[in-house]
Amino acid sequence: MPYKVMVDDNFHYMDESERYKLGEFPDCAAATAACKRIVDEFVERVASNGTAEDLFRQYASFGEDPWIASDDPECPKFSAWEYARQRCRELAKK
Repeated sequence: MPYKVMVDDNFHYMDESERYKLGEFPDCAAATAACKRIVDEFVERVASNGTAEDLFRQYASFGEDPWIASDDPECPKFSAWEYARQRCRELAKK
């Protein structure tokens, strides 16, 4: 059962022409890790720019929004926005 990671662009919200397929992964854990890497790369790049709220606002405006396309009911839905909020709080504490 493939786990496809698709990536939307927050800057072009609801514009499916800006969507791309990152790839297919052998399991849910690998797909989730790929999604987290995309979010981490963005928030770590902007981490020196303010509070957790500031970081998240930048992510929500300009970051990428990865998600997993799969028929596996056991694969938890990945929310890039929830994960970004968590990472922004962690990075802002440093």
